[in-house]
Amino acid sequence: MIYLDNAATTQIAPEVLDAMMPYLQENYGNAGTIYSFGRKSAAAIQTAREEVSHLFGCTPEHVIFTSGGSEGNNMIIKGLRDKLLHSGKTHLVLSATEHDSMIRAAESLIKDGFYITYVKPDTNGRITAGIVEDAIQDDTGLVSVMFANNETGAVNDIESIGKLCKQRSVMFHSDCVQAAGQYMIDVENNNLDFVTVSSHKIHGPKGVGAVYVRDMDIEPLIHGGNEQEHGLRGGTENVAGVVGFGVAAGIAVNHLADNLIYTSSLKQLFVMELTKDLPYGNLKESGVQFNGYTYLDPGKVLNLRISGVFGESLVLMLDAMGVCVSAGSACRSMEAAPSHVLIAHGLTDEEARSSVRISFSKYNTREEVTRAASIMAGCIEALRAAQGEENGEY
Repeated sequence: MIYLDNAATTQIAPEVLDAMMPYLQENYGNAGTIYSFGRKSAAAIQTAREEVSHLFGCTPEHVIFTSGGSEGNNMIIKGLRDKLLHSGKTHLVLSATEHDSMIRAAESLIKDGFYITYVKPDTNGRITAGIVEDAIQDDTGLVSVMFANNETGAVNDIESIGKLCKQRSVMFHSDCVQAAGQYMIDVENNNLDFVTVSSHKIHGPKGVGAVYVRDMDIEPLIHGGNEQEHGLRGGTENVAGVVGFGVAAGIAVNHLADNLIYTSSLKQLFVMELTKDLPYGNLKESGVQFNGYTYLDPGKVLNLRISGVFGESLVLMLDAMGVCVSAGSACRSMEAAPSHVLIAHGLTDEEARSSVRISFSKYNTREEVTRAASIMAGCIEALRAAQGEENGEY
């Protein structure tokens, strides 16, 4: 199998699994207890909190562990509900390309009197400060713009947006699930009030994530424990998961530049090999275009629009050939509707459904990327030929 869907999830690093095992088999004490066996677990969580804080560039006390990115996004937007209502700041600004968890969490507040402005990306697929500035109003309470898009890989102008929000006294949240491990988030330089990250996108375990909270004045999403996570998330701590996340975060922070350079080079290699294997030796003439970012932009995600091919059909044919890619966000892969991210980029429904996402990791080799590109080129031609036969063209 050649796995090229690393924006959906990643292989757990061997060092991470090794670090987790003792907390599943030996040091399994409840971190909420006061005896020494439990205190070992509590100490391990604190060590992991310090490691994860380096992802944000903050001090550990601002890190709250969650079950992942979706919970983190819900925790922030719903946790701010009462605060924003009391201040009369009921206007929210979101990018139209946000993860579904952020959009649905924000829309859940409409019944309480909130209203939302969705801002669309520019022609390069990015959200800029100028685009956000046009949407901010006197009653804007929160701006939420993801750092790097999960479907196109586009990196938004977070630093400039952060400066704008600070100038306008508007709180700023960024979903950094796809950016963590590739880019320095730096909450201070980017004037971020809230950040969401997830472990399994950086070669850590599934079921654990974290949020950065500048001011702890938010309401908990999960009630039931006054001591856990500064009282902001009740429930028995996932010690093994948190420990694994901490190790994964430490590895990621120490290899940020290396990860970005390597995955970007794999993306460029894939495009060059695909171009070579397509009939015209040219992507555009072969009916293949980039959605948002091009292959020359840094990052691990590549989104291609392929004329005459249904994206899900290509995904299934590639799967049969031992290659894993996706037709969009894994969180919405079972839905019939086209990607809201690609629609926000101005694509038609048909164009969005003709798109696939390929995403790379440090565990991919150049040899398998070359092989996958060759297989994809063959699948594209096979699907087009089959479509032509259905239309009576052969």
